[in-house]
Amino acid sequence: MNFIKTYWWKLLGILLLIYAVIFGLGVPLKHGIMEVSPLNAKAGEQFTLSIQGYNSHYSDLPSYAYLKLDSVHYLKSAFCSPTHQNIMRASFLIPTYLPSADSVVDATLIVDNRKDGYAILPRAISISQDSFQVERGQELWSSSNGLEDVTIDQSFKFPFRNILHETVRNTFYHVSLWFAMFILLIVSLYYAVGYLRKPSAELDRKAYAYTAVAIFYGILGLISGSIWAKYTWGTFWTADVKLNMTAVAMLIYFAYLVLRSSIPDMDRRAKLSSVYSIFAFFALIALVFVIPRLTDSLHPGNGGNPALGGEDLDNTLRLVFYPAIIGFTLLGAWIAQLKFRVSRIEENDAFNER
Repeated sequence: MNFIKTYWWKLLGILLLIYAVIFGLGVPLKHGIMEVSPLNAKAGEQFTLSIQGYNSHYSDLPSYAYLKLDSVHYLKSAFCSPTHQNIMRASFLIPTYLPSADSVVDATLIVDNRKDGYAILPRAISISQDSFQVERGQELWSSSNGLEDVTIDQSFKFPFRNILHETVRNTFYHVSLWFAMFILLIVSLYYAVGYLRKPSAELDRKAYAYTAVAIFYGILGLISGSIWAKYTWGTFWTADVKLNMTAVAMLIYFAYLVLRSSIPDMDRRAKLSSVYSIFAFFALIALVFVIPRLTDSLHPGNGGNPALGGEDLDNTLRLVFYPAIIGFTLLGAWIAQLKFRVSRIEENDAFNER
């Protein structure tokens, strides 16, 4: 009983991370659309679209495809012919006129069957028209409404995200590591400020321990982010402002470690480290959260690119994402506690040798 009272938070951290690994990697993704071809169609012609799905069962049940121009105008496929569980051909009779005065209109593809539910591929194809009769186009497309009965998959699955595909699972690890890193740095900042208010070797050791673990988490975050970028952007690193500013922020914290190792006097080292830790934290906030928002960025959450909203992080992802943050934070606190004890032993041994 005493063991549980003493180590409950450590056990909780381990259990949460085990949960994040098992469920994060084990839960399947929902039905999605990987790609389509061709990408262009012409009004007034019959158009056959080849669709490659993901986690689909096109061969098991009848499937239906729709082209959606806006919230009102849809076009249902004339027929769908599966050639594989994940491959299907859908034929559309494109009306002569579009419900728009634009010469080219992007259409969203929706594929639905009773087993998989519906999947969406925004701006899947472009439809062009040579002549314009908007009212006639509205009549032709309005008469083909048919999306009221699409199937919603109620099973517990992670959402299929275009481009991300299976790598959406890295949200539980890459993003959670960064969240945990910031929490640990806030704790380190608390101890650094506490040391400057009332100098204590214990406070300095704690500030150092939490900062060191946070830097380790930051390295893991950069590595996992680079691997993610390779799968989604095609390269491990780009000249993106968020990536570059994050790298600069991490270099500033690396300098914190260099500073501590270069000053032999304990009191002077503790004071300078505390001051530098405060500077590094606010520099991190400016570099990672402020500057990237002032310009365009590929990275989610910056330059108008949303992140962690309803479109990106649904309730199924949150059920793993939030426990992963707590788990990594508790694990980091445990490692920092061990680091603190090791530092205290090393400094005591160094003092006794004198």
